[in-house]
Amino acid sequence: MTEKIKLIFNLFFTFAKIGAFTFGGGYAMMPILQREIVENKQWATSDELIDYYAIGQCTPGIIAVNTATYIGQKQAGVIGGIFATLGLVFPSIVIIELISKFISNFTSISAVQYAFNGIRVCVGVLILQTVLKLFDSSVKNVFGAVIFFIVFILSIFFDVSPIILIIGASIVGLIATFFENKRT
Repeated sequence: MTEKIKLIFNLFFTFAKIGAFTFGGGYAMMPILQREIVENKQWATSDELIDYYAIGQCTPGIIAVNTATYIGQKQAGVIGGIFATLGLVFPSIVIIELISKFISNFTSISAVQYAFNGIRVCVGVLILQTVLKLFDSSVKNVFGAVIFFIVFILSIFFDVSPIILIIGASIVGLIATFFENKRT
């Protein structure tokens, strides 16, 4: 097998493992992606992974799928992006198909309800962990803290659209960079 074919299968199986053992969507997946993609495989840096998440948030589709596509494409071109994406969604398709066949038989069982409650708590912690990592890597100065605070207030208390927040933060970041470069 050629090296590119090995890499493509490696992308598929790595993302299939991530997809099979992650509950709670893209943000809950961040710690696993960090470990597998950045630390173990070294297919991206921490900053690149955060950038992929930011781009994935701004583009149509699911954040984790977009991120898998970006990483796969970076490693092995278009075919790598396709196989990484297929690897990520394949376990979900299988699991959802199996659950849909049997879930109605088990939802009334209190142990199943407790298990789902435990999973929800775990997912909440994984999302919080992702938020803390994103905060730590994104807010590096007073300017970043001001943007964070304004976006936080607008999103929590005024229910401003995420699209408007992202576009606004991008524009403010561009303006600030322009003035910073002009000053120096």
